[in-house]
Amino acid sequence: MPKQKTHSGAKKRFKVTGSGKIMREHVNQRHLLESKTSRRMRRLAVDTEIAPADVARVKKMLGR
Repeated sequence: MPKQKTHSGAKKRFKVTGSGKIMREHVNQRHLLESKTSRRMRRLAVDTEIAPADVARVKKMLGR
């Protein structure tokens, strides 16, 4: 049986921590940044954990 390939889009968007949590970046950081406050940009800069409902699907795409 052939190996399962990692989903190319998923490997660019998610990373797995040492403890096994799956992290993602926030949206709204690419353009139109002048109108966004510094406070908002600082909060968006921190990675966050994905929703529990998506964990199984993302793990499958990452081949875990």
